[in-house]
Amino acid sequence: MNNKISDKDKKDWDNFLSNDESLPSKDDKIEERKIKKTYTFDLHGYSLDEANKKITDLIFNAHNNKVNRLIIVTGKGIHSQNKKNPYVSKDLGILKYSVPEFIKNNKELMSLINSIQDAEIEDGGSGAFYINLKKKL
Repeated sequence: MNNKISDKDKKDWDNFLSNDESLPSKDDKIEERKIKKTYTFDLHGYSLDEANKKITDLIFNAHNNKVNRLIIVTGKGIHSQNKKNPYVSKDLGILKYSVPEFIKNNKELMSLINSIQDAEIEDGGSGAFYINLKKKL
């Protein structure tokens, strides 16, 4: 390693020390990027039609309010009234599968969404899902 410091480097260092300007903090930028808006909504008790209308409103409002992620709680369907209807599977919750399918088949909603994925256990696990929204321009 060369221990000699060039005259140019010494001059640059002196200029830096005598300058009153502060350097931008990289930590501030990292913290700024980490701040994400998340909104949680529980669809328990909604009919399929009501849930689809509500999810449409939620996505549009969240996008307009610059929310990054929606956590939609649908439940697992274990308390569903499906057992009374012979045309509906007793093993599948109506909202758990139908709401994400409704969203995926709606081009207008999908234009605002980056991804739809299953929720982590702390956010509802298999009884919930995430909607990651695109940034509003």
